[in-house]
Amino acid sequence: MHTILIIDDNPAVFTALDVLFSLHDYSTVYAESPEQGLSMVQENSGIDLVIQDMNFSADTTSGEEGVALFHAIRQHNPHLPVILLTAWSHLEQAVALVKDGAADYLSKPWDDDKLVITVKNLLQLGALSRHQQHQISAGQRRRDELAQEFNLAGLIYESEDMHTLVATAVRVAKADVPVLITGPNGCGKEKIAELIQANSQRQQKPFVRVNMGALPADLLEAELFGVEAGAYTGAQKARPGRFEAAHGGTLFLDEIGNLPLSGQVKLLRVLQTGEYQRLGSHEPLHADVRIVSATNSDLNAAIAAGDFREDLLYRLNVIELRIPALGERPDDILPLARRFLESPYELSPEAEQRLRDHPWPGNVRELENCMQRAMLLCAKHQIQVNDLGLPALKTPSTTVTKATSAHAVINNATAPTSNQRDEPNEQQIRQALDQAGGVVSAAARELGMSRQSLYRRLEKFGIKGA
Repeated sequence: MHTILIIDDNPAVFTALDVLFSLHDYSTVYAESPEQGLSMVQENSGIDLVIQDMNFSADTTSGEEGVALFHAIRQHNPHLPVILLTAWSHLEQAVALVKDGAADYLSKPWDDDKLVITVKNLLQLGALSRHQQHQISAGQRRRDELAQEFNLAGLIYESEDMHTLVATAVRVAKADVPVLITGPNGCGKEKIAELIQANSQRQQKPFVRVNMGALPADLLEAELFGVEAGAYTGAQKARPGRFEAAHGGTLFLDEIGNLPLSGQVKLLRVLQTGEYQRLGSHEPLHADVRIVSATNSDLNAAIAAGDFREDLLYRLNVIELRIPALGERPDDILPLARRFLESPYELSPEAEQRLRDHPWPGNVRELENCMQRAMLLCAKHQIQVNDLGLPALKTPSTTVTKATSAHAVINNATAPTSNQRDEPNEQQIRQALDQAGGVVSAAARELGMSRQSLYRRLEKFGIKGA
């Protein structure tokens, strides 16, 4: 049975709510002061939802007590849903608190049916959120179990997609065959290459990185295969190339799709024969290296366009490992963000939600840069949304971005929605609620509808938590 904490200095309010919720099999507990209510929240982990008043002292009508209580509850438990009971004079404060994470607000006297629907939806969403947290914890357990058998090279993830990829990578690492790592820029291809090296039979040997896209065509041969003294003007002494430097170990060829055709021919010859020569020498050298390459290009399309050799792709792509974009594995966003933060910095609940909502076109590299910037801009040790420096989320055309008064806010919340958007289905509503962290008003804004319209659809679909 769910437990609801009611914090109000009027015992009659508790009596009325206790009777109402008992009809729907909800248990209630009562606190008549902010201090007592906060103490109960701190000491009782079984409280599932809070309904709080905005004023508690007989001679106080500013609502500041309610604001302070809300922030204190929020600081102790950022995920505990809080519904505000407010008078007309406190609507602006209530709206501001909703923006700060309050689940919803209701004016006194409240509508029993609406209150029950609100509570029901929030409790179900809370159960769903706890289920998702359990799933994330399960992802961490999977990673920890794999780390007991393999060296994960400090790789951080919790998503199922990344676990499947990593589990495949550490197992093929033992087989001394070429591996091609594909995925968008900034997704961590080099980290997977390090993972392969760390679990291979060559783990104690050199791991040499080469950015093929950064090598000029006229220096490619010298960089890869080395130079003999006097091979060209300025070559006063012999210099080994990357193949020699990686002898016995792994050669990581990043951005292989940018290798010019002339360089592709030379690389293919080495992979076919296992031999190469320094520039300016006729003495063959043996290439004892494992090739791991990476690209963000569509090599099959490059082959069709005549920009990449098909026979070279066959040599490189004995095993292909595709890394999903960060936006395709949202369970990894917060674990990675926390990894990039230095002590004592931490993320506020609102900042965590904003990180989840961002699409991350720059992938893990963008997330790392975002965390570095946030630590520099953060005035305190808790990073807020503004510290992240992320672009504003795109909002539906029907959403009012700024209310000029409390009356405008109420009118916008209760106005009928435009027909410019299609009717949201159950999956879209679930997704919007999840992204809004269970805040019904925020989900309604994202869907471009009023809160009342969203309540009706939640009741219609009968959304239930896990």
